[in-house]
Amino acid sequence: MEPKVEIRYLSDLMPASARGSVKIISKPEQTKVVDVSFPLPWHRERPIYINFDLWRNLSKQQRDLLLLRTASWLMGVEWFQPNIYQGVALIGLFGSLIESAQGDAVGVVAGAGLSAIAILRWYRRNRSQESEVAADMAAIRLMTRRGYSETEAAEYLLKAIEAVAKIEKRSTFNFIELVRIQNLRTIAGFSELGVFNK
Repeated sequence: MEPKVEIRYLSDLMPASARGSVKIISKPEQTKVVDVSFPLPWHRERPIYINFDLWRNLSKQQRDLLLLRTASWLMGVEWFQPNIYQGVALIGLFGSLIESAQGDAVGVVAGAGLSAIAILRWYRRNRSQESEVAADMAAIRLMTRRGYSETEAAEYLLKAIEAVAKIEKRSTFNFIELVRIQNLRTIAGFSELGVFNK
């Protein structure tokens, strides 16, 4: 597998909304098949690092779904979409500045603490099982637009998660992977017990 050719193909596979910021980068030294860093607001690009020596062990459908799922998660992290956590963080920051101007050290600490708690909660929400399952569902929706049924797409993504663990020589799944697997098993028709309602 020629990485440049595969990168070109995968870039074309991504939805148009992701192509401007999500970049696929070959990283043969990493032990993971696919890896990403949490996207920070001052970084314009959101890289997806792929070890193509490991990547080639997946089927085409598994690779496609894994890429779409990873891109969907990256695009789901939005720093500047107004929400409660950002509001609290801004209030805490503004309060810290006012208290700093007045020379109130306790007020500065309280405001900064409030901001830090709100940012931490926002970060955890973007790393939660709900956001991970939402990325799976977004990838499945994208594949249904390319002619796959929902059950087929869910099955390919399920097999991709399992295959990646084997390729990376991991004997167990983490908690979020287990939640995702159960949800995908339900969508693929392998189980009646779902984790989230669709």
